[in-house]
Amino acid sequence: MQRVCTIFTIILGLSFISTKTNAQVNDTIPITSVDPALMGIFDQQIPKRYTIADIKVTGTQYFDPNLVTSVSGLSVGDEVRIPGGDNFAKAIEKLWAQNLFADIEIYITKLDGDRIWVEIAAVERPRLSKLIFRGIKKSEATELKEKVGITASQVVTEARKQNAIEAIQKFYTEKGFQGAKIAVQERPDTAYTNGEDLIFIVEKGNKVRINDVMFFGNEKVSELKLKKRLKGTKEKSRLSLFADKTVSPYGEKDPISFRDYVKNYGFLSPTKTLDYLDPYFRFKIFSSAKFNEKKYAEDKLKVLEYYNSLGYRDAVIEKDTTYYNEKGNLNIAVKVSEGRKYYFGDITWRGNTKYSDSILSAILGIKKGDVYNLETLNKRVGKQLTQEGGDISSLYADNGYLFFTVNPVETSVYNDTIDHEIRITEGPQATIKRVTISGNDKTKEHVVRRELRTLPGEKFSRQELIRSQREIANLGYFDQEKIGINPVPNPDDGTVDINYTLEEKSSDQLELSAGWGGGIGLTGTVGVVFNNFSLRNIFQKSSWSPLPSGDGQKLSLRFQSNGRFFRSTNFSFTEPWLGGKKRNSFTVSLYGSKYANAFDPYTYTYSNALADSQYLKAMGATISLGKQLKWPDDYFTLIYALNFTQYKLKNYPGFFEGLSTATSNILNLKLTLARSSVNQPIFPSGGSSFMISGAFTPPYSAFRNTNSMKTTDKYKLVEYHKWRVNGEWYVPLGRPAGEEKNRQFVLKFAAKYGFIGRYNRDLDISPFERFQLGDAGLTNNFGILGYDIIAHRGFPVYDKSNPTINPDQQSTTKFFTIFNKYTMELRYPFTTNPSSTIYGLAFFEAANGWYDFKNWNPFQLRRSVGLGARFFLPMFGLLGFDYGLGIDRLAAPGATFKDATRFTFMLGFEPE
Repeated sequence: MQRVCTIFTIILGLSFISTKTNAQVNDTIPITSVDPALMGIFDQQIPKRYTIADIKVTGTQYFDPNLVTSVSGLSVGDEVRIPGGDNFAKAIEKLWAQNLFADIEIYITKLDGDRIWVEIAAVERPRLSKLIFRGIKKSEATELKEKVGITASQVVTEARKQNAIEAIQKFYTEKGFQGAKIAVQERPDTAYTNGEDLIFIVEKGNKVRINDVMFFGNEKVSELKLKKRLKGTKEKSRLSLFADKTVSPYGEKDPISFRDYVKNYGFLSPTKTLDYLDPYFRFKIFSSAKFNEKKYAEDKLKVLEYYNSLGYRDAVIEKDTTYYNEKGNLNIAVKVSEGRKYYFGDITWRGNTKYSDSILSAILGIKKGDVYNLETLNKRVGKQLTQEGGDISSLYADNGYLFFTVNPVETSVYNDTIDHEIRITEGPQATIKRVTISGNDKTKEHVVRRELRTLPGEKFSRQELIRSQREIANLGYFDQEKIGINPVPNPDDGTVDINYTLEEKSSDQLELSAGWGGGIGLTGTVGVVFNNFSLRNIFQKSSWSPLPSGDGQKLSLRFQSNGRFFRSTNFSFTEPWLGGKKRNSFTVSLYGSKYANAFDPYTYTYSNALADSQYLKAMGATISLGKQLKWPDDYFTLIYALNFTQYKLKNYPGFFEGLSTATSNILNLKLTLARSSVNQPIFPSGGSSFMISGAFTPPYSAFRNTNSMKTTDKYKLVEYHKWRVNGEWYVPLGRPAGEEKNRQFVLKFAAKYGFIGRYNRDLDISPFERFQLGDAGLTNNFGILGYDIIAHRGFPVYDKSNPTINPDQQSTTKFFTIFNKYTMELRYPFTTNPSSTIYGLAFFEAANGWYDFKNWNPFQLRRSVGLGARFFLPMFGLLGFDYGLGIDRLAAPGATFKDATRFTFMLGFEPE
C-alpha cells in the first residue's frame, strides 16, 4: 500500500512533520520544517481527532514487533490529534531511548474517515560479530576481549564503543604505556545478519618508565626514606656513582651540583637542562618501574602519612610535576613542606564510668612528650575494631559495650605540643538476642551452633565473636576466607542480632596411589577420609550421597597391599562431641598389618613359598576419650587413650637379638595434655600449639622374675614408659596489604622431644615404640613396629648419634630411645582458596637421636636447610615436596653438594 504520509516528529509551533531520523548521523531527533505534502491531506488550521485502526512494525530483524509496539506506547484504538498531538513524537522518543535503533520512521499508510493505519519502520543497530585487535600480541588480544565489556551478538552503540576504548586505554596505562592510542573501525560482516566487526587499532607506543623521583624541601626526612614509601612508584634501579660530579650547564664560573642547581635556578628546571644534567649523577642498571597515575596519587598520600607518623602533621606536598626526558622516560619532581614536628601533650578522659582514667591511659600507651602520630592515636583508641584487640574500643566491646563510641579531640595546640581530650560514650551493655546461621547446606546447624561462643541471652563480646570464627574455621567444612559475621545492633532495646554466613567446601579426602620399593616391588594404596560423617543417618537411604554426612563425625578407611608380601588395613571413627552437650571426643581405631620377608637369597627373587614362613605381623585397637578443660583456659584438652597391640614374628631376622620368632603384647595407657590456639587448621598464621604426653604399660617385671626367662618370654609382655613434648608457634611477619589479608609471611618455630624408658634396669628398653629419625617420615617395615617417625629433611634414616657419620642407608633396625628436634620455617601462601591451599617455605632443621642419657647432648645436632612447597587439595589432602641440604653431610670428606642434598615427597599428612 502506498504510504499516505511520512514520519511524525516534534517541530516548533507545529504538530507533525514528515522527516527521517538517522542514528548514523547523530543520536538526537532533528527538528525540521513541515513536509508540504501534508498540507493537502490534513488541515493545518483545524485539528481533528483520529483513531488508530492498526499498527504495523517493519524493518526489525531480531526484535519482536509486538515488543516494539509496546515500547512505543502506541496501541490500536488510541485517539490521536492531527495536528497538535504529540503521540507520535513520544513514540519516537521512547523507541530512541532504548538505544537499539539506527533509524526510526512512523508512517500513516491509510486514511479512512477518522481512522488511520500506522506503520513503524525501524532499522536496528548492527550487532557485534567479531572483535578484532590489530597492533598487539595475541595474548593481549585474548585478555582484552574480557575487559572491553562487549561480546558477540550485543548491539553496537556509540557508548559501548567508547567504553571499550577507555577499557583498552586503561589496560595499557596500567602496563606503563601512557601514550597508547586507540582507533576503532566498523566493518559489515556479510555472514551474519545485520552483523559487523569492530576493529580496534592499537598503537601502544613506548612503555613509560620512571627515570628518577626527586624530592625537594625535605630537610628533616631523607629522600631515601621517602622513596621507600612509594610502593607503586618505583624509579629505575640505579647506582649513584657520580654523586660528587659537578657541571656548568650555563657557563657558571664555579661548577655546581645538580641539587644546588635546582635550588639556585628554581624548583622546576627546563626539561632539556634536567636531561642534560641527569647522566652526570646516575648510572642505570636495570630497566623497570612503569608509571601508574592512580598508584602515584596513592603514594603521595603515603608520603604524607609517613610524615604524620613522625609528628609532622602539617606536612603537605606543595607541588609536583612529571615530564619526559629525550629517551621517553619519566622524571618526577615532588616538593614537600614539612612544617613543624609535634608532640603529644596532656591527654584527659571524659565520659568514662566503667574504667578509671589510669586504666584507660595504661591501655592507650601514649605519654606526654611522645611524638605526635594521629594514626597511632586512632589505633590505640580503636576507631576500627581489629582481631588483635588491645585498644580502648576492644576493651569495652569485650564487655558488651557494643554501642560504645570514642572520639579524640584536640583541645589545645601550643608551640610544638598538642593536648587531647578523649570523649567516650559508653552506652548500655548489649545482650545477644538472636543468632542465625546460613550457608550450611550440607552441615547440620547443631554442628555449627555448638562451636559458637555467642549465645542468645549472654552479653555481647568481641573476643567471643572472634573465637567463634576461629572454631568454625577449624571445623574444616567451610571456606575460612568467606566466614561472615554480621552483628546487627538494636539500639531501641539494647540487644544485638548476630548473623553468621558460611560457604561449604569439600572436606572429604580420597587417596589412590601406587609405589615401588620397600624390597617388595609395587604397592597399591586406597584410602578415604570422611571428615563430616553422620553415623545416625547410616540407615537412611536418602542420606547416602555418597555417604551420610553433616554431623561432624570422622570416618577413615585405608588399605595397602602388595599381594602376599605386604598388606595393611586401618579403620578409625571419631565423634568430636560425645553426648552432644560437651566437647568430649571419642575415638575408636582398629589396625592390622603383615610384612613378609620372603626374599630368597639363592634365587634373588621373592618367593610365595616364603611369604607364610618369614613374616612380621601387627594388630591392635585403640580407644580414646578427650575432654576440653576450662582451666587454665578452654584451649586445653586432656585425652585418655587405651591401646593394645600384638606383634608376631616368625623367622624374622635382624630385628632384635633373640626375637626372630616371638609374640609380644603391648597394653598401655596414654595421657595427653594439649593446648592449641592456632587460627587456621591448614595454613596457620597465628597462635600456638603445645602437647605433652606419657604412655605407660603395666610394670610386669615387678610381679615376675625375668632374670631366668628367655628373651622371647621377657618380651611377651612389653613394658615401658614413653614421653613426648611438642611445641609449635606461628608468628605473622609484616602487615598484609589491601584485600590480600592472608597474603603475608608466617614464621613457624617448632621444638620436639621424646624419650622412652624402662622400669627395670635388668631389662633392655623395649625394642618396640622407639623413634626413627631421618628422611620425610618414611619408615622401615612399613611402620609395623610402631616407631614414632621423626622426619629430618636433607638426611636419610640414620642410627648413629655422631653427626659426622651419615650413611646413605640405614644399616640396622635399632632405633633411638631419645630424640631432640628443632625447626624454623618461613612460609608464604600463594593461594588460600578452599579449592586449593598452596604455600612455599624455606626451612632450617636440626635434630638427632641417642640411646641413653649418658650420651645425650642437646647441642649435638644434625643440621639441614632447604626449600619446599605444600599443596592442600580437599579431595586428596596434603601433598608436599622438599629439597634439603644436609649441612653435616656436606662436611664429610670428599662429599659434594649433590651427595649432601635430598629430595623428599609426602602424601596425606605432615610428618613430625
